[in-house]
Amino acid sequence: MTDESAVLIDGPWTHRTVSAAGTRFHIAEAGEGPLVLLLHGFPQFWWSWHGQLTALADAGYRAVAVDLRGYGASDKPPRGYDLITLASDAAGLIRALGEAEAVVVGHSTGGMLGWTMAVYFPKTVRRLAAVSMPHPRRLRSAVLARGQGWASRHLLGFQLPVVPERRLVADDAEQIAAMLRAWSRPGWPDPETERNCRDAFRIPGVAHSSLEYHRWLFRSQARPDGRRYMRRMRRPVSVPTLHVHGALDPVVLPETARGSGRYVEAPYRWRMIEGAGHFPHQERPELFDSALIGWLTDPEPDR
Repeated sequence: MTDESAVLIDGPWTHRTVSAAGTRFHIAEAGEGPLVLLLHGFPQFWWSWHGQLTALADAGYRAVAVDLRGYGASDKPPRGYDLITLASDAAGLIRALGEAEAVVVGHSTGGMLGWTMAVYFPKTVRRLAAVSMPHPRRLRSAVLARGQGWASRHLLGFQLPVVPERRLVADDAEQIAAMLRAWSRPGWPDPETERNCRDAFRIPGVAHSSLEYHRWLFRSQARPDGRRYMRRMRRPVSVPTLHVHGALDPVVLPETARGSGRYVEAPYRWRMIEGAGHFPHQERPELFDSALIGWLTDPEPDR
């Protein structure tokens, strides 16, 4: 095991702790200007956005990458891993950072939070960028199809008690490295990324907390809270939305992601990143950053 200092990686950013919604969150921030809140996915932590922290700061934005609830150096409470609570965390964090709204950029499960924020807390989201994650209703319908259902089979293994946690951290968190390799383009991740993610998951509580996200997603489908959530998510997203996906993504298939624009009544832009898997912002940062910053600076994004 390791401790939370493992995620306090040095760079051209500042680390600090911010309290929101009764929970302490570790953030890394860089730059000045309009706030861009970066929400990581699984199996990662704030550092997955380290390239975007500097790119956004250079482009005139205040970029903040957060360790979500249960990850990195943020609090790891026993409960609160449903999408509504997690979206409330992020909305509260925007207010705690002194802003009424932010551009929200979310990858994977962080993208799920972004979609949820845009419906549950629309006044806090100025624009939404969803990366490697379709709209939750689109994802639910696609999982019932054979292709996406097979691609999502790891979710079934995560439903077991205790055993998945042990597997994630066994052999120096080898399973974390294996997932990064299997879900990305050939030749990725680089050794630094792999080492950082392994260390982050060896922090006590992270493996369990990260799996609680997936357990809620899966188990809530048959429960009243999950049905209420899906009904609420019928409300259209009313903020400009950028949807970015890797052409080689084997976890969330590109055909699954396509079609999410039907849930957006505001300008919607779809961008496919060629030569990238599930982590396009890290695998092809130059293409991703160009797409993101070009969209942010466009006063009239695509309809």
